[in-house]
Amino acid sequence: MSYFRTAILLAGLTGLFMGVGYLIGGAGGATVALVLAAGMNLFAYWNSDRMVLSMHGAQEVDARSAPELVQMVAELARNAELPMPRVFIMHEDQPNAFATGRNPQNAAVAVTTGLMNHLSREELAGVVAHELAHIKHHDTLLMTITATIAGAISMLAQFGMFFRGNNNNGPGLIGSLAMMILAPMAAMLVQMAISRTREYAADDMGARICGQPMWLASALAKISNAAHQIPNPEAERNPATAHMFIINPLSGQGMDNLFATHPSTENRIAALQQLATQFGGRGGFAPAAPTSAPPGGPWGAGTRRGPWG
Repeated sequence: MSYFRTAILLAGLTGLFMGVGYLIGGAGGATVALVLAAGMNLFAYWNSDRMVLSMHGAQEVDARSAPELVQMVAELARNAELPMPRVFIMHEDQPNAFATGRNPQNAAVAVTTGLMNHLSREELAGVVAHELAHIKHHDTLLMTITATIAGAISMLAQFGMFFRGNNNNGPGLIGSLAMMILAPMAAMLVQMAISRTREYAADDMGARICGQPMWLASALAKISNAAHQIPNPEAERNPATAHMFIINPLSGQGMDNLFATHPSTENRIAALQQLATQFGGRGGFAPAAPTSAPPGGPWGAGTRRGPWG
């Protein structure tokens, strides 16, 4: 089960953090590392949503400022048996989206203007349903915790260089250099493995929430194509949040490998095609070619903001 695998990976990430602390300061260092991890996660638990939304310049909208988008989110949230999340818009040309929040009662869904301009209403519904699936699975909190611990491991590994001369507990010069390189790399691998596991689960649940797996499959193809061509400056300035987006906003991924923040789009589409056949839907979806949507996108609006206000 994906939850069991995720729990094992998260335990491994925590163990790695404590291991780096032990190399630096022995048993005391491991204890300090554990306390530090708890403190950082407690801070992230209460403030992660505000931090991430602020990083990406997301602006909250309501039924007056973006009636169609908010209505869509509300309808899909009812399908998912979730409380209505807050809705945000990011003024970015790259089509993308993410969800955040410590629990379903304090969740938020954020989409870019590029997403609304590039996708049809059905495709947008598929993306929103995917993000609601992350909320329903409590992935939003999990992703924040993994990012926090992974970042702390990198910081602690660099801090360990100051203790290379400690004969009792310090790892020494060679050990310190190895720790600086290998510990962050190992943390990154675990973080990415967790992210990929949860993306597949969110695709499956999202397809069930909107009832049409091919809506999400079509959206993934369009977003992936656009992500290769349209930069996301805010994501480039905050790469630690890349794993939260539905498609990696930093660069496209050609294969499902250890260093990918997301599964390959082709693999995700294939899984959705298989699910569509179970639903009795059309399984022969062909990935969309890169699009050059008109200024208002398929919604027919003449401004960058589109019909959402």
